[in-house]
Formats: sequence, structure tokens, C-alpha cells
Amino acid sequence: MEEVKLSIFGFGNVGRATARVLLEKGEVFKKKYGLTFKVVSVSDRSATVWLPEGIDLREVLNVKETLGKLSSWTNDYEVYDFTPEEAVKEIEADIVVDVTNDKNAWAWHMEALRRGEAVVTSNKPPLAFHYAELMGEARKQGAPYLFEATVMAGTPIIGLLKETLLGDSIESIRAVLNGTTTYILTRMEEGASFDEALKEAQNLGIAERDPSGDILGIDAGYKATILHCLAFGPITFEEIEVKGIDGVSEEDVERAKRAGKTLRLVASVEEGAVSVEPTEVPRGDPLAVSSTQNATVIRTDLLGELVIRGAGAGLKETASGVVSDIIKAALELRGE
Repeated sequence: MEEVKLSIFGFGNVGRATARVLLEKGEVFKKKYGLTFKVVSVSDRSATVWLPEGIDLREVLNVKETLGKLSSWTNDYEVYDFTPEEAVKEIEADIVVDVTNDKNAWAWHMEALRRGEAVVTSNKPPLAFHYAELMGEARKQGAPYLFEATVMAGTPIIGLLKETLLGDSIESIRAVLNGTTTYILTRMEEGASFDEALKEAQNLGIAERDPSGDILGIDAGYKATILHCLAFGPITFEEIEVKGIDGVSEEDVERAKRAGKTLRLVASVEEGAVSVEPTEVPRGDPLAVSSTQNATVIRTDLLGELVIRGAGAGLKETASGVVSDIIKAALELRGE
């Protein structure tokens, strides 16, 4: 398979960043892997643009950034009012790429897998609630289901657990998995109030307009659930314990500082048990990260302690994980 047909769902910041990588590095991928990617459809919340012969990515990026939504496109392309599940059923693609925040996306992921299509996603809830069903269907159909960008953006922790540490037994995972909360707690250590730090994070694009998913620990909980599924076996988000940073006071931060520690939102993952909560971390601990960094400490029976630190957010960083999975899926479909 030289030409690989992609159907992209989600054309917000991450979707556009992914499209730019595919556009700018197309020749590199062709030369290095013998792969040519053809985007046959792009969907945002307003519409689906579909052209079996392939969409001009420069054009679709320009339309989205100029007009704000794909439903405003009035040129030669066909624009459809599909639901994602309808689009998956109608559009023939080799790889379905989900970079949405659709919590119900697992249903159309399953549909794509039943059709023998690969799925690449950065969307966390499908895996946090339906890991067993999705991976079971992927195995049944022999279709790749890849999700590197769901945890630590493009920092390759998923691949490490899924494909590299095959001879090791994981004993435990400790991790700081949410860059927004790390940023807020870092700024509070520097003297800002919680509200000031949150506002700053929103102004910088680090925090969403509705930051509750980060602040309440939900995002970190989704990611910790996914890590448990890989390391120990299926578990769902409903089975874990989550406490966010919404109750953290300036006094809590100061008390940790006086003790030579730093307060971070830490996920602890052991077999059958996952928790996320604000935790005092010694200054020299690998989890004492700052700004928006993520870090994970994996303890195994053979390697001992393995530390992974890197960007846990960012458009290029997340696109790195998504595009790497697209390439991996394409090579697997080709039999490599």
C-alpha cells in the first residue's frame, strides 16, 4: 500500500497541526517510508468535507482559519451534514483519525474497526471508558488501534509500555500528567494566587476556557486509567479515585515549600488501583517538574526505575504523536 487514505475528525488546533505536518513533511514520509497520504475527508463540528480524489490540505486549512467552520466552504468540494458515525459508514478510508474531544467517539471507533479500518486517536475518554471493547474489536478485525497522543502528547510513553517493555513486569507507575495544573501550582509557588495563575494559563492557551477537566483532575484521571490498561489490564475511569487541585490553597503550597517539597497533581498506578491527587513531592524527585512539563516514573522488575520526562501538551508535540501513529498504522496495514 503506497497511497494511504485518511479521514480526519476534528479540525481544531490539534487537527490543523496534524494537517500541517502531513502537508509539510509529505515528501519526507514518501522518501523514508514509501508512503503517500491522501486526506479524503475532514470533519469539524459544522460539517464534513469529502472528496474521494483527495482534499487540498492548504485549501482546507485556509478555509477553516479564514471562515472559522467547514460548513462555510462554497467551492467545488462536497460539504455534508454527517454525524461522525454516518461519515465513517459512508467514507472509504484506510485510517480514521480522531482528534476530537467527543466522549461518545468509542461508538464510531468501533464502527471503523468493524470495517477493517485503522483508528488513530488523541481522544482520551473512549479508552478511559471502553478500552477492553475497543482493543478486543481491533484484535478481532486485525486492525491497528493506536493512541500515543492520549498521554504525554508526543512523548512516547504509550509505545514504551505497549511495544518495548514486553519482557518486564510493571510494578508501579507514578506520574504528573497534566501540564495545566503543573503550571498553576508552579505560579502559586512563585507568589501568584490560584485565580491569577489560572487566568494566566488561560491567556497563554495552556488552560481551556472551561478548565474544569484539568482542575478537577479528570484529564489526569483519564490518562492514568489508560496507563493502567496498558501496564496491568483493563480498568475504567469509574473505578479510580480522583481529587483535583481546586481545593489547594496558597497555605498548602507554602507549607510544602517550607518542608523542601513541591505540590503536584500526582497519579499513582498499581495493579487494580489508580488514584490522582495533589501530593507533596521532594524537590529532587523526578516528578518535581515545573511549568507545563510532564514526568512519569515506571518501576519494573527488570529495569528498576525508568524516568520519562517531556512535553505533555502543545500542538506540535501532540501532532507528533498523532502523525507517528498514522505512519505506524499505515506500515502495519502494509504488512510491516
